[in-house]
Amino acid sequence: MSPRYRNGTNQAGTAIAIVADVMAVILGLWILMYLLDANQANDFVQFVHDSARWLAGWSHDLFTFDEEWARVVAGYGLAAVVYLFVGHAIANRVHRH
Repeated sequence: MSPRYRNGTNQAGTAIAIVADVMAVILGLWILMYLLDANQANDFVQFVHDSARWLAGWSHDLFTFDEEWARVVAGYGLAAVVYLFVGHAIANRVHRH
């Protein structure tokens, strides 16, 4: 394999890993903001909440704990872990080939 081809593959794998990391950071930031009772009228907090809700649409109400904070941590936290795991697994596959 030529070094040029290998470098392009490394860049693609790195980009995939960075996207997965950013997605997980947004979800983690929303969990932190929720737990710290951030002002939901703030535009930044609303942007993070809307982004996290979109990213975790598939896991948002997956769990039915009695406490709302536990549902937020479990639902959004699961999405963050899945994005990290799957994103980095794909990035590692791309790096190898």
